[in-house]
Amino acid sequence: MHAASNTLASKLLYTFIKNDYVDDQYNLTDVYFNAVENQGLKLPEELTDFQEPLVELVKSIYVEGKSNLADNERNRNIASVTVNNNFYKKEFQELWNQINRKSVYTVKFDSEELVKKCVWTLDNHLQVPAIRYAIRHGEMNRIESQQQLKSGEAFQTRETKTELVEVKPDFRIKYDLVGKLMDETRLTRKTIVAILTGIKEATFLQFRKNPEEFMIRAAKLINEQKAATIIESITYDVLNDTFEADVFTKNTLSGQLGQNAIPVEKHIYDYVVTDSKIERAFAKELDVSNEVRVYAKLPRGFFIPTPMGNYNPDWAIVFKEGDVKHIYFIAETKGSMESMELREVEKAKIECARKHFAKLNTGQLKYDVVNSYEKLLEIVKS
Repeated sequence: MHAASNTLASKLLYTFIKNDYVDDQYNLTDVYFNAVENQGLKLPEELTDFQEPLVELVKSIYVEGKSNLADNERNRNIASVTVNNNFYKKEFQELWNQINRKSVYTVKFDSEELVKKCVWTLDNHLQVPAIRYAIRHGEMNRIESQQQLKSGEAFQTRETKTELVEVKPDFRIKYDLVGKLMDETRLTRKTIVAILTGIKEATFLQFRKNPEEFMIRAAKLINEQKAATIIESITYDVLNDTFEADVFTKNTLSGQLGQNAIPVEKHIYDYVVTDSKIERAFAKELDVSNEVRVYAKLPRGFFIPTPMGNYNPDWAIVFKEGDVKHIYFIAETKGSMESMELREVEKAKIECARKHFAKLNTGQLKYDVVNSYEKLLEIVKS
């Protein structure tokens, strides 16, 4: 009975989201009150005969009219790895059979040229700050709860001057600079040594100011140059091996309703867990679109190998045949579509994915980066 009640509550919440009866904060909207006033409130089929008592119930609970509809639901954790009937639809299985092939990459580039680019970049762009400690003055309030302590509310900063105290690194600590850069960049020891011996003395001396930060920032710059070089020289070959369907069930799906999890109908789970506001808006659009048959937020167990680490695409989408040019679509959602605003490593992974999926393409499969559902439709219909 409890499970049935949860399912019905999820359907009701989904209906309210779909019809704009609640906003992004799950507050009742003017659309809801207008629908009630005009007796046009849309409800799940199971509740259509109970509209009047349901409206009275909502009114009795949310006396201010626009109070939060999901306060009780929004803090409920979602932890489900059971796929629903959408997963077994013929359309989704056909998409999965097209994209589940594994691949291997080959990279051939001039190491000497990479070393030159890295040396120039480090000499011109590496900026390592000295180690500093920020000292803030304030006072401790009375601690009344664990939550107060965790949130930092127990410490109140007064209007005092912030003192920055420079300190010298403790060189009794031994740093494996070459080893760390090898781990972070996946380049050979020979290449890393060539880069470090090629940079100017002033650049290398920044290591003494802040060893940890030197390694982090140097690795980032080297990886950006490596990524730019790889885009031009990488090739993919498809293997006979495939990903098993259990990547959708063996990975724990967890989220919090009202924060990063929303109830949906066309997804392969009853809920979709998103990583950002862009993904959340994108999922909502997919779920109400007439062109979309079924979709999935791809699990981390499904990935494409790249020299910068494994890449996990965001979405797998099946469109209605006849409505679009590309029935099967793999989408990466990004806030910015401008290549200059994407980090070099991100751009390289995306280009690797393009080359991987190009090997699988049967004429109906398409991979691209989008920042909205409108952009997605523009691509699939062109």
